[in-house]
Amino acid sequence: MSEFQNIGLIGRTESESAVLSLKRLMAFLEREGYSVVLEKNTANDVVDHNARVSSKDKLGELCDLVIVVGGDGSLLGAARALAKFSVPLLGINRGRLGFLTDITPDEIEQKVGEVLSGKYMAESRFLLDMSVTREGKPIGKGSSLNDVVIHPGEYIRMIEFDLFIDGQFVYTQRSDGLIVSTPTGSTAYALSGGGPIMHPKLDAIAVVPMNPHTLSSRPIVVEGSSEFKIVVGQHNTTHSYVTCDGHDQVITEPGDVIRIHKKPHRLTLIHPIDHNFYETCRSKLNWQNN
Repeated sequence: MSEFQNIGLIGRTESESAVLSLKRLMAFLEREGYSVVLEKNTANDVVDHNARVSSKDKLGELCDLVIVVGGDGSLLGAARALAKFSVPLLGINRGRLGFLTDITPDEIEQKVGEVLSGKYMAESRFLLDMSVTREGKPIGKGSSLNDVVIHPGEYIRMIEFDLFIDGQFVYTQRSDGLIVSTPTGSTAYALSGGGPIMHPKLDAIAVVPMNPHTLSSRPIVVEGSSEFKIVVGQHNTTHSYVTCDGHDQVITEPGDVIRIHKKPHRLTLIHPIDHNFYETCRSKLNWQNN
C-alpha cells in the first residue's frame, strides 16, 4: 500500500490547460483508489466531481501528499501555507519555467504513479520569515520559499538602508533595493539580479543588491542560520516596500526595521526518481546552447 492515501490537489484555475491537467490527474487518482481532496478555490472551477473540498490550510491536516498543478508561483503559495504541517508537495508544471513543478502534463500517469508507488526523491527546503517593526511595534510580516525583496515600490528611486547580519554592521547602501534569497530562490528573481545559483541542499542565504550606487557592492552568501536586520534610511524620499515571493507586501516608513531569518518549519518537496538539479538548470536556463 502507498504511504500516500489522501491526496490534496491545488490547481492554477485561471489557466484552462491547468484545469484540464487537474481533471486528468483526478481521474487517474480515483481509478487507482486514492482519496482526493480538492482545495476550495480549485474546486470552484472543477465541475462534476465527487471529491472532498477543503481550505488550503486544512489540506495540511487531511492529506499525506499535496499535488500542485500550475507554475512555480502556485507551488510557492502552497509552500507558504502548508510548510507548518510538514505535508510534502509535488508539482505538475502548467506554468513557464517550472523549476519546482517538474512533472510535465503528458507524463502525469507515469510519473505520479511512480511517486505513489514509492519511487521518488524527497528534498528538504527551508523558508524565510520576515517581520517589520515601527518604533518597536509590529506592523507586518510574511514568509517566503524564494526570497524577501526590499524595493522602492511604484517609484523608480533609489532607497537607502543599513544592513546588519547576526548583529554585525555590513554596510549602508543606496540602491534599487535588496534581495534576500534562499537556495530555492537563487534561480528566480535573485538570478535576474546577478546573484549566484545555489544548490538546493545548501544551508545558505544569498544577499543580492539591486542596481547598487557603488560598483564594489556585490552579492554575498552567508550561513542559513544568519539573522538579518535592515533599517530603512531616515532620508528616503519614497516609502520602500517589502515583499515575500511577490506577496505579503508591507509598505515601510523611514526608520522601520525589517528582520529576516530562517523559518522553523521546513518544506518537503517531492521529485520523480530521475530528477537532476543540473539537468533542470541546463534545460530551463538554456545552458546547452551557450
